[in-house]
Order: sequence, then C-alpha cells, then structure tokens
Amino acid sequence: MGKVVLNNIRVYAYHGCLQEEGAIGSDYRVDLTIYANLRKPSQTDQLSDTVDYVHLNKIVKQEMAIRSKLLEHVAQRISDRIFAEIGKVNAIEVSVSKVNPPIGGDVELVTVTLSRERS
Repeated sequence: MGKVVLNNIRVYAYHGCLQEEGAIGSDYRVDLTIYANLRKPSQTDQLSDTVDYVHLNKIVKQEMAIRSKLLEHVAQRISDRIFAEIGKVNAIEVSVSKVNPPIGGDVELVTVTLSRERS
C-alpha cells in the first residue's frame, strides 16, 4: 500500500448556507490523500500503472466549482468521483477548508474531513 498526497489545492468557490456566500464566493483549500497499491508503478515507471495526480486535481477543481451549502457535501462528491473514475484507489481522505469563514470571529480556516474506503 502507498499513498498519493495533494496538499493545499487552492480554489475560489461559492459554497455556504448564506446567500452572500453564493454571490461573492470565498477562498478554499483542499487536501487529498489517496491510498493505493503503488508496487507496480514503482517498478514499471509507467503513468498508466499509478494514480495520476493531474486527474485527481482536475476532479477536485471540477467538484469545487459546483455550489453546495455544506463542505461535507463537497467532500463527499469529490470522493465519489475519485472512486468512480479511478479504480486503483482503495481509500481516500479529503479535507475541504474555507479560508477566513464568516463566523464572527478571527478564524483562519474551518475544515471538514471525510475518510472512506472502497466498499
């Protein structure tokens, strides 16, 4: 087993329960850890044998572009797409963070993390 990690994928998106959040948007960050068997690609040196992090980044950006009220919903959609499109993935941990959330305090990030295994 091995892992592929994408840290601090930065996107601008329009998630949130407040109407203003859907209108003005906010900065977000996504951290993604993918667990897969990396033995074969470590021997073959072939992209087709591994989990392509370019594909992972594309999925994250596309799903972040779809408005949701809850970060939990976005994280679930990201993990659903990865499992559906990349059969080599055995488990996922995805964290979606809203930077400077509008919660009436000095808070740098609010983060939701989902961990799932392929069933």
